[in-house]
Amino acid sequence: MNWTGSTPLAVTGLYTAKELKALQQAGLATAHDILLRLPRRYEDRTRYDGCDALGSGRPVCLKVTVLQTGWRHIPGRRCFEARVRQEGLMPGALLSLKWFHAPYVSRIIAAGHTLAIYGKPGRYGSSYSFINPEFEILENESAGRRLAAESLGEETAPAAPAGAGVRIHTDRLVPVYRGVAGISARRYRAAVFALLQGLDASAGPPGYDVAPAYPYARALRDAHFPDTEDMARKARRRFALDECFRQQFCILWRRRRAAARPGLVTASSSFYVRELAASLPFELTEAQKRCVREIRRDMQSPRPMNRLLQGDVGSGKTLVALCAMLMAVESGYEAALMAPTQILAEQHYCSFRRLLAHMDVRLALRTAARSDDSELSLEGRDDGKPKIVIGTHALLYGKNALARLGLAVIDEQHKFGVEQRGRLIGQGESPDVLVMTATPIPRTLTLTLYGDLDVSVIDELPAARGGVRTVLRSARALPRICAFMQEQMDAGRQIYIVSPLIEESETRRGKAARSEFERWKKQFPEARVGLLHGRLPADEKEAVMRRFHTGELQILVATTVVEVGVDVPNATIMLINDAEGFGLSQLHQLRGRIGRGGHDSYCILLSDARDEAARAKLGALCATPDGFEIAEQDFRLRGPGDVLGTAQSGLGSIRFPEWLSDTRLIHAGKRRAEAVLDADPDLSRPEHAPLRKLVEKGEGGGAVIS
Repeated sequence: MNWTGSTPLAVTGLYTAKELKALQQAGLATAHDILLRLPRRYEDRTRYDGCDALGSGRPVCLKVTVLQTGWRHIPGRRCFEARVRQEGLMPGALLSLKWFHAPYVSRIIAAGHTLAIYGKPGRYGSSYSFINPEFEILENESAGRRLAAESLGEETAPAAPAGAGVRIHTDRLVPVYRGVAGISARRYRAAVFALLQGLDASAGPPGYDVAPAYPYARALRDAHFPDTEDMARKARRRFALDECFRQQFCILWRRRRAAARPGLVTASSSFYVRELAASLPFELTEAQKRCVREIRRDMQSPRPMNRLLQGDVGSGKTLVALCAMLMAVESGYEAALMAPTQILAEQHYCSFRRLLAHMDVRLALRTAARSDDSELSLEGRDDGKPKIVIGTHALLYGKNALARLGLAVIDEQHKFGVEQRGRLIGQGESPDVLVMTATPIPRTLTLTLYGDLDVSVIDELPAARGGVRTVLRSARALPRICAFMQEQMDAGRQIYIVSPLIEESETRRGKAARSEFERWKKQFPEARVGLLHGRLPADEKEAVMRRFHTGELQILVATTVVEVGVDVPNATIMLINDAEGFGLSQLHQLRGRIGRGGHDSYCILLSDARDEAARAKLGALCATPDGFEIAEQDFRLRGPGDVLGTAQSGLGSIRFPEWLSDTRLIHAGKRRAEAVLDADPDLSRPEHAPLRKLVEKGEGGGAVIS
């Protein structure tokens, strides 16, 4: 029987009801779901090891002869055992193969069989034993067919698939997959092989085929059961191009549609900006001035602005955004800034009130817990409505909607969903949009994550800031660290202590903020210590942050809730517990909470990790203060999939993250997307119907391949 990729797995007849339920729980319901779940790696089982490899401590592939089989009772367990002999072993020396929880093996293996086995041997006295090794019968074709049939069901096996005489588990490059609970690795592999045998040769990808020269069905076979690793790489690259094309296509579609829409001219003059700049006790950096000019050019254009503003921590992005908001207000429009947390929204509100105290611009704060309007308006110059509104998700609902929105600023935009961003932007008639991120983005990811946006980069830090020294210390150094902390507090400085958890956990290792709070209160009984984490009620969070900001608290014990936006210039120490458990970019964000005043500051990474990768990561942070270099290091160390995560990617589920770091694939996907839209701008041709469905869903990247 042949099937297409969309065929439900239940129809194939390859699985028991119990297995279908396990696959469904893993999100696998169709042939495509299984076949696009490519192997994690391959094991080379094409060469047989000699008997001298038994003590190597690594998995080995052996050719052995079965001498006897039988059931054995081991205290508390029962196993099927085969005593085998490998050519080259000393006379009388035997190997033991044991299988637990695999009764089907007893119906397959018998004395006299020649087996290929793969596994890691364990030494017990003078003999070696294999526990649950992979195996295949080599004696003749009929035995191979029987094994394939049996391996497709441990209790009840469906009919043997076409091509079952081919060796699947040994004597080849063998695919290794991520596990599915309830299905053995051997069983899963054999079922994938059976699906491939039944796949129609004309089957295509789930959507538009961007690489028809390399048939889809053949590429799937090359990816799962390749003759060489190079063959597997080429096949995987073909699927990565498919995914890259879809993402680039959605970006290009959005960009062209946005360019065709009429927008607002929201920057007719910049008197307010000049007034603000003249009142500051410092001068904007050249990078800030350049970014303001770039934003102003967009706001003067009749097409909607879609611009990303990125910069290192402390580079002054919020001030640039305020300049943009003032230009919108001066042109008669309202401006909104949406922040991901109440703490950050309130901080922006207080900062803007201070900066605009001398100007006739009314501000408002809108969060779930607070709704305040400032008194910043001069009589006769204001209609009483707020012109700049700062808030959280509360801006999206009810009475907080803005009637004349000209500019929407979204801070830490990756923390909002696509629907939330769209809801804010939809309050106006094609308003200008400025999104900000304090996490510097690697160059290649900028092409993919924000390919539909113009990009402004603040690549310069303000002058008159204290330096930040970053050091790696073990728990043994705590007495010296405590003495140094006391010195800093005696000098009037403040301290952050960050832990990965709120409270102790049985499933996660790491220090907890609540227990650390008690510990540091005992360590410094004369100090004023506060606790901040995400589960505190909003009013308590606000009270704690206000006390720390005013200097009433000397030490703030917190989770990563302080990662972004918290600005306390007097804080000079950031102590990070279990630093190895954080990503590089997150550590850099935490470090950015200090060094914001004129005092020298110190970031102390506390870790006893011995893992080389963890030490390399922490060493990279100690070596450079440059957030853009840190982002590139993080990208190289962890890869694009881990760096992005699901929340930050904005791309749906990414199955082939390697294309995110491959500029050749990115440009190839972009060229193909441009060719399609140049030839068929409205996607009216029948062959482009899958692409029309894709863009109508508003999905990109891996949305089709889920």
